[in-house]
Amino acid sequence: MAEEPYAGRLVRLRKSLWERAMDALLVAVPENRYYLSGYGAVDSQLTESSGYLLITASQQFLLTDFRYEQEAAHEARDYQLAIYSNGLAETLTELFAELSVIRLGLEPHFLTFTRYREIEAALRKSRPEAEVTSAEEMVERQRLIKEPGEIEAIKRSLAVTEMALANVWEQLRPGRTEKEMAWQIECLIRETGAEAVSFPPIVASGPNAALPHAVPTQRRIAAGDAVILDLGTKLNHYCSDMTRTWIAGAPSAKLREIYRVVREAQLAAQDFIAAGKDSVAVDGVARDLIRRAGYEDQFGHGLGHGVGLAVHEKPGLRKQKGELLQENMVVTIEPGIYLPGYGGVRLENMVRITTTGCELLNRQDLFMTVS
Repeated sequence: MAEEPYAGRLVRLRKSLWERAMDALLVAVPENRYYLSGYGAVDSQLTESSGYLLITASQQFLLTDFRYEQEAAHEARDYQLAIYSNGLAETLTELFAELSVIRLGLEPHFLTFTRYREIEAALRKSRPEAEVTSAEEMVERQRLIKEPGEIEAIKRSLAVTEMALANVWEQLRPGRTEKEMAWQIECLIRETGAEAVSFPPIVASGPNAALPHAVPTQRRIAAGDAVILDLGTKLNHYCSDMTRTWIAGAPSAKLREIYRVVREAQLAAQDFIAAGKDSVAVDGVARDLIRRAGYEDQFGHGLGHGVGLAVHEKPGLRKQKGELLQENMVVTIEPGIYLPGYGGVRLENMVRITTTGCELLNRQDLFMTVS
């Protein structure tokens, strides 16, 4: 990561505050908090936050409690600390009055209803005429375009994911259980020094591979099974996401067919994607190929999604709610075909969008030969 990118990010955020006529923004989403300040404390649950950012046109505060004071002071050096001992609401009331906040932006897509009402009451207590307004995805949209340091961080995260998958790939064989292989993936990722997996690994064999988000079970891999392995790493706050499908022994004619179709759909989308294209059109390239092969109803999820500080973020590549793609967005391309009671295939790469196409971020192949 480039040194201290936070000042530039705050400049861009304050421009958005001015355009939306907001006096201040209260940042609650942990990824947004880190993006704007460098403060990386982890929230263990939605109802227990490790802190908030309060940003105005000229000042920025990090609100937290005693448990995080030293961490906050070290990591968010450009922020004034507001340490609360009697809860968030009392400190917010004081700050809102001191800063003359009349119109406050909140992130309603993350806050619980109770916390939202608590913040709203604190604002009204400081100034009865004040109001809250939605700043939903305000920071997330700023995060859409990845800076050079972010792209390098994502590549390093993906390299760890690929290392783990390549290692597990060599150990796959009939008789191994899904849970056993999922635990090996998680151990390998953590042993490299990554802070976490970016999501619980998916290992889905045989008929379980027909479940796009299957939870690993004690089922043992059997000869002829397709095994979907979906895994990711969180390294230095940045995520990665990768899927391959391994086949135990000689694949059936049906498995060969759907594997070929999924791979062709993935390559077609990778060849088509570029800055200036609509995300719906990119999804459509893969979806049309799968439809022509007769599997339209067996590809029920979007083609891909953005990856960065969160493993699932904007933009989405799906058949509705299009987004104009821009240079340096990082997305997955992951078509799949799922046959209930039989099995399935999903293949997932990560790419950086460029003006002329895309840069494939994956370096490991690990595709099966099925022709």
